[in-house]
Amino acid sequence: MTGKLYEKSWFSTAVLGVLLSIMSAASLFVGVMDLTPADIFRGDTEKLWLLLVSRLPRLLAILCTGMGMSVAGLIMQQLCMNKFVSPTTGATISCSKFGILMALLFMQSSTLWSRAAFSFVFALLGTWLFVWFIQRIQFKDTVMVPLVGIMFSNIVNGVTSYFAYRFEMTQALSSWETGHFSMVLRGRYEIVYLALPLIVLAFIFSNHFNIVGMGKDFSQNLGVNYKFVLFLGLSIAAAITASIVVVVGSISYIGLIIPNIVAMFKGDKIRGTLVDTALLGALFVLVCDVIARVVIAPYELPIELIVGIIGSVLFIGILFRRLRHGRKAIRAIAKKGGEAA
Repeated sequence: MTGKLYEKSWFSTAVLGVLLSIMSAASLFVGVMDLTPADIFRGDTEKLWLLLVSRLPRLLAILCTGMGMSVAGLIMQQLCMNKFVSPTTGATISCSKFGILMALLFMQSSTLWSRAAFSFVFALLGTWLFVWFIQRIQFKDTVMVPLVGIMFSNIVNGVTSYFAYRFEMTQALSSWETGHFSMVLRGRYEIVYLALPLIVLAFIFSNHFNIVGMGKDFSQNLGVNYKFVLFLGLSIAAAITASIVVVVGSISYIGLIIPNIVAMFKGDKIRGTLVDTALLGALFVLVCDVIARVVIAPYELPIELIVGIIGSVLFIGILFRRLRHGRKAIRAIAKKGGEAA
């Protein structure tokens, strides 16, 4: 039985890997400028330059974004013990943008790395404040926790908008308000590579995250340092989010939807779902990006718009599925109670 489950687990991973490889290869030849495999094999200098400077960096940024944001959402959901927590509903993205604004205000000659540093610090502080607050809520309703995060995000966004208008930085900040890959070029995106070692680190500590997700007392009984693992997990999620937001901008839903979809088929353990979550997240973002490039070609839509539309539909489907399964569970419990009586 265990062998069959293991084979089934790796079969889904292999399928996602094959689909991602096919879509990745196809995406290299989608864009305003014509590019075909024949141009590459023929050694066309101009087309090779286009591939190496624009198309390939864009593909790598998309893959890192999809994998990173999905894994960040998976970590936050496990640590917060809530399936509706993510960098979007946990105020991580909002605080990351606020950090970028602070870098622009206080460092006139700010570089990409300095903006990333500010973004990470503020993302981590905001995420910690959110987690600190929800830990002190005695009755944690499944929906109430992300609603608190959304309200906190709105407060941070309001403060960010105030400072942006106050110091005439709205135009400078607009690049990070809506996620897009159109400006990704060689030499301007490499910071998103930070997501890859952070994903590996998350896989190494995945069992610890599972234990911490079961509560402080349970962690201490097993000899796991609750505060350290919690800080490490939130730091990984914040660092991934900051490295992506500073290059691509704000992209919602990925960290919320993808872990929930994978969990429907493979359960809730991080070690068993992390690879599939990363692959499905990359595939989802890649498909959305291709749609954004072709739907009104030769123009391009922001990927945040496509992700928002598809993500909203998927999120509603997830809500209805959980509601339906919740009702079935209640009926089953009531039936058992009646039989026992």
